[in-house]
Amino acid sequence: MFTTLISVQALKTTPAVVIDCSADLAKPEAGRSQFEEQHIAGALFADINTDLSTHDTSLAVNGGRHPLPSREHFARWLGACGISEPTQVVVYDRQGMNYCGRLWWMLKWCGHEAVAVLDGGLQAWVAAGGDVASGPALSVSPAVFALREPLLVLKHTADVSAQLGSPAQTIVDARAPARYKGETEPFDPVAGHIPGALNRPFNTNLTPQGFMKSPAELKTEFQNLLNGRDASSVVHHCGSGISAIPNVLAMQIAGLGATALYAGSWSEWCNTPGLPCAQGS
Repeated sequence: MFTTLISVQALKTTPAVVIDCSADLAKPEAGRSQFEEQHIAGALFADINTDLSTHDTSLAVNGGRHPLPSREHFARWLGACGISEPTQVVVYDRQGMNYCGRLWWMLKWCGHEAVAVLDGGLQAWVAAGGDVASGPALSVSPAVFALREPLLVLKHTADVSAQLGSPAQTIVDARAPARYKGETEPFDPVAGHIPGALNRPFNTNLTPQGFMKSPAELKTEFQNLLNGRDASSVVHHCGSGISAIPNVLAMQIAGLGATALYAGSWSEWCNTPGLPCAQGS
């Protein structure tokens, strides 16, 4: 069973449901176009905006720009993808393992342990001579996905605001430094960050070659960031709950445990009346 990362070589010999999560937040149609241009042979496609998010308020469990659908609603989508309890799932993208983390996290949230991110993404697969295809995804036989207890913790705005400034909570912001500091904000109406948050851009977890750094290196970097704070107190966020997840994954790879995600993230926080916003370092 692969539960965090899987290498290209391991995937070549592992039966799995493979799902492409390629996306571009500024161009909602881009992910599917990229998939149909080239994808791992046999892979399915997950749309970050429609499959891994919902804009139906009756289904959403949080606010922000990419609200999570309810676990029950998402379980039906997983079943339609042929995923059931014993299925090994492998997720990937071509954007530095950013968007595929969303599906990795959502499967864990639904209690599914056997899901892993393809280290190096589509680029690594192609470089290693893996089989690729083009066009729409092939049809699959549906299954029944049974929800189990969540393996990762979801935090809501009320949870985060109630613990703001407490040593029991350490907020880690995965956005680029300029957005964290409030120097620019391309998506949300307010620039800045949650007061007291630490900044760890999600792409810091990768080597120059696009692979995840070693567990030892990740552990050292996160411990330096936390500076004595308890790793179990960490709550990750970003703009809308997507690019924070590489930090969740990296901390787990580093052996620092299963940390929490504030899925509403900055897009929900800055739109909630009465909540404080900070700027600068």
